[in-house]
Amino acid sequence: MDLGESLPVPSVQELVAKEPEMKQVPQRYLRRFQQHENDEVVAVSDQVPVIDFNALQQQQPHSDHELNNLHHACKNWGLFHVVNHGISNSLVKKMKSQVGEQLFSMELSEKKEKKLWQEADDIEGFGQMFVMSEEQKLDWADAFFLVTRPHRVRKSRLFNNLPPSFRETVEEYSDELEKLAMKLIKLIGKALNIDEEETKDMFEGGMQSMRMNYFPPCPNPELVDGLSPHSDASGLTILLQVTDIDALQIKNRNDDNSWIPVKALPDAFIVFIGDCLEIFSNGIYKSNLHKASVNSKSERISIATFLHPKVDNVLGPAKSLTRPETEIGTPPCFRTIGVQDFYKSFFKRELLGTSQVDTLRIDEEAANGHEKIN
Repeated sequence: MDLGESLPVPSVQELVAKEPEMKQVPQRYLRRFQQHENDEVVAVSDQVPVIDFNALQQQQPHSDHELNNLHHACKNWGLFHVVNHGISNSLVKKMKSQVGEQLFSMELSEKKEKKLWQEADDIEGFGQMFVMSEEQKLDWADAFFLVTRPHRVRKSRLFNNLPPSFRETVEEYSDELEKLAMKLIKLIGKALNIDEEETKDMFEGGMQSMRMNYFPPCPNPELVDGLSPHSDASGLTILLQVTDIDALQIKNRNDDNSWIPVKALPDAFIVFIGDCLEIFSNGIYKSNLHKASVNSKSERISIATFLHPKVDNVLGPAKSLTRPETEIGTPPCFRTIGVQDFYKSFFKRELLGTSQVDTLRIDEEAANGHEKIN
């Protein structure tokens, strides 16, 4: 699948390695000072919701309470921690150790020799994404982006050149995360009263991708973004914090100029509602803007795994939610679009703190008039 391209950029990891006593960040990375100088990070009394996946698997009525908690988390926060998720600790530990020791420990020359660096017409491999111009400000991070499922769309030049043991771990981790993501998306569909077959038709066998992020120490962390503000274009995103450094921040829905820090929990994943699920839920669940900060002393690594709809699908609000003859039927809030077209549009723009969802939103007047969607 052609997801677009991103201009090649220098490796931040290599930049720091060459100049370990760096005092000043290069001009092209000075982003936050210009765009977010009025923002502040605030603590809130409510904590990000924690969902017990094991409780969701229980027989009714025992699972009803946790399903209600899941609905609350998705509707009011757009993300949640998931605990007791069933992914073995040994696999998670192996993934954490190998991504640092085998992937991000490679020298720049080795990454290029093994053809793991981004090519001119592709976004997969080492580099940055969403870079559209030579003047664009850059994040203080390197990433390794990889489409992992279905197998037929994998880039063999990337998979075949990964260190063999790491390739095997990615394969196992990919398989387990796909199972978890599909179970979660079906439960979310249940919480929304969407027909299970409709949820399966949209997401089962859909594309999966991973973005492995490396954030080096930065001499001026207050002046850069590790990862620019954005919402994910996925159905669901499952985030694994590899290093014990909290840097994730989510937009405060009650204050446009403030961000809420998210503290990772031991043995838990952080799950985000993505743009595709916002559209599929007809706006009942909303994706959340989030970003990542950096610090001056320690590196940070994270792994985001994305569940996407099937690439040959048409993306739009679930018919279960928009049929006028049903009690919950409401006018569709979004236009429909081919999944491939949606992602091509997403990957060819700079991250500017806005959501791809907004390009498909039907204005309230048209929605109330039951505008026909083609």
